[in-house]
Amino acid sequence: MALWNQPMQEDNGEKPHVEHTPPIAPVTPSHASREHTSKDRRESVFGPGVAIEGKIEGDADLRIAGKFKGDIQVKGDVNIERGAHLSAKISAVTVTIAGEVEGNVVASSQVKLLESGQLIGDLKATTLTVAAGSRMRGHVEFGWSEAQAAKFVNGRAHENAKNGTNQ
Repeated sequence: MALWNQPMQEDNGEKPHVEHTPPIAPVTPSHASREHTSKDRRESVFGPGVAIEGKIEGDADLRIAGKFKGDIQVKGDVNIERGAHLSAKISAVTVTIAGEVEGNVVASSQVKLLESGQLIGDLKATTLTVAAGSRMRGHVEFGWSEAQAAKFVNGRAHENAKNGTNQ
């Protein structure tokens, strides 16, 4: 009787022919490349059945599909999935909103308000992308550098205040 993967010897005295197959290299899963992805950053995911209250800080990316109440301050990207409900102040590099957010959002790079996204609160970002069907209620500032934004007080230029004119 032969063992599995062991060739049987024949009775005629000849050595059996054994095929040598090259070893198969392990397959590493390939992940779709994402914007702003770095080898050092990882992503934390909170699924749809998770409800968290508190403060999130860190250098990683964050994906929320559940409920969150509190503050988020990350040096990565924040993705709020469709069906997520947040009552939070958010500060990140890029913020993508497909769920519901109640609170202020500050992004050093970009905010994407997707078709299913809803924001009730103020928004400040370098760039803003708004999809048809999304909803927002609040004050919006985008496209301004810190130096340019400092020239304005309550929506009016400092030069007008210095000259005594009100427009």
